[in-house]
Amino acid sequence: MKATYKISLITAISVVIANMIGTGVFTSIGFQVIDLHTTFAILLLWVLGGIMALCGALTYGEIGAAFPNSGGEYIYLSKLYHPLVGFLSGWVSSTVGFAAPVALAAMALGKYVQSVFTNVNETILAISVVCILTLIHSYNLRFGAAFQRIATVIKVVFIVLFIIAGFLYAPQHSISILPTERSSIDIFSGAFAVSLYWVSYSYSGWNAAAYMTGDIKDPSKNLPKSLLIGTSIVTIFYLLLNYVFLYTAPINELAGQVEIGHISAQHIFGQQIGNVVGIVIALLLVSSISAMILAGPRVASSIGKNIAPLKVFAKENKEGVPYVSIITQSVIAIILIATAKFEDVLKLIGFVLTVFTFLTVLGVFVLRTKFKHIEKPYKTWGYPVTPILFLIINAWILCFGFYIEPKMSLYGLGLIALGVVVWFILKKLSPISTLDKNSIIESEIK
Repeated sequence: MKATYKISLITAISVVIANMIGTGVFTSIGFQVIDLHTTFAILLLWVLGGIMALCGALTYGEIGAAFPNSGGEYIYLSKLYHPLVGFLSGWVSSTVGFAAPVALAAMALGKYVQSVFTNVNETILAISVVCILTLIHSYNLRFGAAFQRIATVIKVVFIVLFIIAGFLYAPQHSISILPTERSSIDIFSGAFAVSLYWVSYSYSGWNAAAYMTGDIKDPSKNLPKSLLIGTSIVTIFYLLLNYVFLYTAPINELAGQVEIGHISAQHIFGQQIGNVVGIVIALLLVSSISAMILAGPRVASSIGKNIAPLKVFAKENKEGVPYVSIITQSVIAIILIATAKFEDVLKLIGFVLTVFTFLTVLGVFVLRTKFKHIEKPYKTWGYPVTPILFLIINAWILCFGFYIEPKMSLYGLGLIALGVVVWFILKKLSPISTLDKNSIIESEIK
């Protein structure tokens, strides 16, 4: 008999926090300050990103509580719209949706370490970290969950200490968070819209616990809590961290740089201790990589349970861990690490993931009209304003994403189109049993 271990609310919150606090907050501000020159405008970006993430988390909580199964958007979109829509979201998540962020975090880790130890091969280091964490999470859910909790607690404690040290530092340059005439120019510029696109990536991961709903104790209650609490904590951290980066280092030093945390640490602690802190920041990314390796494969596993030709991805070990899906995701991540550029990977996933989160949040209106008979243990706070605000911001992000990066956005749409082809091939090979009427009845019983 397979293990029935379920993760706690604390672990679910740690998965959300670890998924969110990854490469974005430690790298993206270097690209934002190239065109935005006021602290007020830059911090406003992160406020808007936080509002968007919180609105999304509140909405996902209602949908996830109504459909308490692992798989995230794959489950939600299949039930709310059509199995094809769900499959396409699962296809994107299983191919690049999680593998690409894993690759990005591992690549950033390698860059941070190499900035201190120049003789380290960043690619080999990144691949090694992914391999080790894959082994950990392919073995046992209880052990993997414990590792995730510990890694996330260490990350949170370090970030709190880093923020405190930053506020105790006396900068040699002037900085003000108050709006100026230049702030209004920044806010209404195309650069602000472009930067919001990248900030939205930094906030991605707020929905992480939804992918492993079936592994959470009492998911109807704990899933909404984990999404809201985790997202709220990270939003506060992001605002404070970005202020510390701007407070401790001149904008001209940050512009165009990836290792923002390392640069800030050198100002706060001096070069030698700053190098040590830079290595610690790199190690913190282990928590992010771990969380994505833990949550992501549940999508492919859920697909495998519903679509016969893909049942190999649902294969579990005696501990109930979907090890085939975990290994597959990590193999894709390793290929991306070895072959792709950091910026290209970031641009590809930003657009396609936003498409499916947009459709999912829009689905709360479908849930309230089409599935009135399903019990809803949790309802979105602030409905309908909350989901509408999320949709407006994300529609803006999608439009500007396509405008500024048409090539990578088209690649993303091409990936979705390829998923449609795969769907019809699978449908010919075997009937698609994904989330039919019986599945909806089963959700009501639960």
